Amino acid sequence: MGSGADEDYAKKQANHPHNNSKFKLKILLLVILTNLLTIYVFTGPFSSNLVGYTTTTTSIDHHLSLPLWNSATMLNELNSTKMELVASHSIILELQQQLNSTNLLVQAMLIELTTRQHHHQGTSRKLSLFDKFIRGDLSSGLTDEVRLAIGSHKLPLGYSPRSGSDEVITPVGAGCLKFQDELVQYMAYEVGGECPIDDVFAQRFMLKGCEPLPRRRCHPKSPVNYIEPTPFPESLWVKPPDASIIWDPYTCKSYDCLVDRKNVPGFFDCKDCFDLQGREKSRWLFDNGRLDYGIDQVLKMKPGGTIRIGLDIGGGSGTFAARMRERNVTIVTTSMNLDGPFNSFIASRGLISMHVSVSQRLPFFENTLDIVHSMHVLSNWIPDAMLEFTLYDIYRVLRPGGLFWLDHFFCLGSQLNETYVPMLDRVGFKKLRWNAGMKLDRGIKKNEWYFSALLEKPMT
Repeated sequence: MGSGADEDYAKKQANHPHNNSKFKLKILLLVILTNLLTIYVFTGPFSSNLVGYTTTTTSIDHHLSLPLWNSATMLNELNSTKMELVASHSIILELQQQLNSTNLLVQAMLIELTTRQHHHQGTSRKLSLFDKFIRGDLSSGLTDEVRLAIGSHKLPLGYSPRSGSDEVITPVGAGCLKFQDELVQYMAYEVGGECPIDDVFAQRFMLKGCEPLPRRRCHPKSPVNYIEPTPFPESLWVKPPDASIIWDPYTCKSYDCLVDRKNVPGFFDCKDCFDLQGREKSRWLFDNGRLDYGIDQVLKMKPGGTIRIGLDIGGGSGTFAARMRERNVTIVTTSMNLDGPFNSFIASRGLISMHVSVSQRLPFFENTLDIVHSMHVLSNWIPDAMLEFTLYDIYRVLRPGGLFWLDHFFCLGSQLNETYVPMLDRVGFKKLRWNAGMKLDRGIKKNEWYFSALLEKPMT
């Protein structure tokens, strides 16, 4: 017989009714025996042990405390278990949804990080000079003189400064490092020779944020046929000789030209302040009870002799410092050489000039000055955030009880109470005097105002 016959025989045996009956009978007997065994276990000699076991595990939430042969109890238990399974399934689905959301968030973060990394790699070839300086890579496009001027310098062995560093780092404005071409141009000179006449260029570089400028190893050109200055105190009100400065960078070639420019149409910074025998001669001598404060009236706000040293921000030709010098008060005047040789003019009067912009941190220690004055320079042309930094810096250098004389601050009428009064209040000055008035020439049409204030730094 072949294999086909064997398969037919097997199928017949499987489908035979007698065989199926025997199989069902065996299953029935197995079920009966299992039930009998279960009844015996729970009712026989071991039942007490099982009961004891269940009573000692009552802390378990889902133990079987009723006999298993109670079909109603078993059904309830099964239904309860089914409900718990359904609840667990719901929790699992919720967790799966949260996991999917987390995966999406992680994928978005990875994409963002990858994008930033590509952007950083794409721009790393275009690092600014400042970045190169921080990284110590100053070789690209810079001369040895630049690297020597703005780099760090190791201290000799045996010297241990209290700063905790073994090197000295030259202070250079961050703007110097951002403008590589200008920096190289400014540092282009013969070492030990004569510096190029580049005052105008250097000042423009300062206004870009290169403040302080790097030091240079060259000599500034001296004026030809230099004349000794007029002795003090006559120097305070005498026009200096033309030979005291070099005139090449300026439109005017003499002090007479600077004096006469008040009659020339057009815009000039501090247009009439070089005429020491004109309007300048009467500044701050009279107090009209409004915008114009007198120096003597301001000094009387404090005990005699307690206003000794101070600062005039943007002090023009130095007349405020001259008036205070007559009253034994030393004033440092800061000024930029815009439209004229202001710093040279101030120094020729026997006064202290400082060539710094209004954006620079004041070079004084905190709680040291008796008075700070500013006329016109601090006004609404300065961005609000920058102005607030400046006001806090003025507060810093004033001693407790020191005076801040804000002289003819210019602004629009809408800015007065909305911007500047709250700003001064935030800084914390105490108002001793406050006067506001509309600008006379065009204030009515354009709502332009001045305000003058005498403020005090609190004692505590």
